[in-house]
Amino acid sequence: MEPGRCSWATSTPDYVAYHDEEWGVPLHGDDALFERLSLEAFQSGLSWITILRKRPAFRAAFAGFDIDAVAAFTDADVERLMGDPGIVRNRAKIEAARRNARAAQRVEGGLSQLLWSFAPPPRPNPATEADVPAVTPESTAMARELKRRGFAFVGPTTAYALMQATGMVDDHVAGCFRAGATPDG
Repeated sequence: MEPGRCSWATSTPDYVAYHDEEWGVPLHGDDALFERLSLEAFQSGLSWITILRKRPAFRAAFAGFDIDAVAAFTDADVERLMGDPGIVRNRAKIEAARRNARAAQRVEGGLSQLLWSFAPPPRPNPATEADVPAVTPESTAMARELKRRGFAFVGPTTAYALMQATGMVDDHVAGCFRAGATPDG
């Protein structure tokens, strides 16, 4: 028998794997969280499946999302990325990734510590997907602080999607086999 899943995760095998193995699992580490922050920003206005399927190309194009490597990107690197058909070729988003890497370098204590400082206390899993918010006070505060520190493409909705994807919140619906089963991060 197939386990119960969040309904958004059932349309493609890519979504099933992402949901079952990755979404909502606590993720730490500056470069790992920089990758997720960058991908969430690239997703803005697009379907997540587009980004998920292009993730290997994004990783290759952005030096594995190594913060120091991306921070060192030049204007020539931006032009190189604009010509890369494997990624989303949006100049503002590419430049935001470089800008965000430079901002991340300046975060005392590291990006991971900063982002996780906005994680709310655990709460009950939502009963249905209609009960999952798009924005919370915590994601609004995270976005505000990131913008204050010079980050771009990090609004409250993007910040909340990051919180969901990296296990800062557990938004698996109550009937999902992953609800409340997230390993301790």
